[in-house]
Amino acid sequence: MSKRNPKGRDINGVLLLDKASGYSSNSALQDVKHLFDANKAGHTGSLDPLASGLLPICLGQATKVAQFLLNGDKRYFVRGKLGQISDTGDSDGKVIDFGSTKEVNEQAIKNTLLDFSGSILQVPPMYSALKRNGTPLYKLARKGIEVEREARPVDIHEIKFKGFDKEILSLEVSCSKGTYIRTLIEDIGKSLGCGGYVIELRRIGFTHFDISQGRTFEDLMELKNKSLNSLDSILLGADDMLPSLKGLYLDAEQTLDIQHGRKVQCSGLDVGQKIKLYDEKKQFIGIGENNVLSEVWPKKVFI
Repeated sequence: MSKRNPKGRDINGVLLLDKASGYSSNSALQDVKHLFDANKAGHTGSLDPLASGLLPICLGQATKVAQFLLNGDKRYFVRGKLGQISDTGDSDGKVIDFGSTKEVNEQAIKNTLLDFSGSILQVPPMYSALKRNGTPLYKLARKGIEVEREARPVDIHEIKFKGFDKEILSLEVSCSKGTYIRTLIEDIGKSLGCGGYVIELRRIGFTHFDISQGRTFEDLMELKNKSLNSLDSILLGADDMLPSLKGLYLDAEQTLDIQHGRKVQCSGLDVGQKIKLYDEKKQFIGIGENNVLSEVWPKKVFI
């Protein structure tokens, strides 16, 4: 049951927001927090302002699971303009001509895409939130400063050709965390000899969730206009975001131990395995981790 306090409501849950393009992730977060009158909120990995699509937003105690969602796989629909490049890798930057697309056709693209499937190396873009000596790279880039970046391994689980028309390439990409789709389009363009940059990017999948489950801000406003209960009803439980973790159901004594930071015995788990913890009423109360002594200790607990 949610209760009110001067700083907002103690409401817990996860919203699958369908973020609009041209809207920063932080702005989206603050607007959702205000709409729900939540006292605490956080997102699970930002989307570029240009990008739209799934942005899970955690409210209240659910913010404690946000860090466990960052490693999840993502799925994107992307449209790239070939024949030109941008200094930001997308349509927000300065665009210049790069190479001819006369020899580029569907078959040439499909052949090239084979080189970008599986485990590949990517050099992170300068226009990214990665930090160098505490300063985000995009701040350096805005000052015209470019620093050397090491290539990093990422996994492209699947890359589907969706179309090529009037120099616009459309793809659907399923990938690991840390993958830069702008860099992927740039590298594909360079491999084709013509260059390329992103003109549309939409996150259509996040771990086991699909864009069809997302709610736009307009959807949320409509629900709130009906009632606050209607708005609250669409929130997911924090444990819904962690389908790959096993669940451990505790008795009353074990629940008390976990809530006070004490370990409980549990066999049959791998060392270091993370597990969802449920109290004696089968309510999700946090995440534990197993040690070498077959003990589960509380890693993140909802008090």
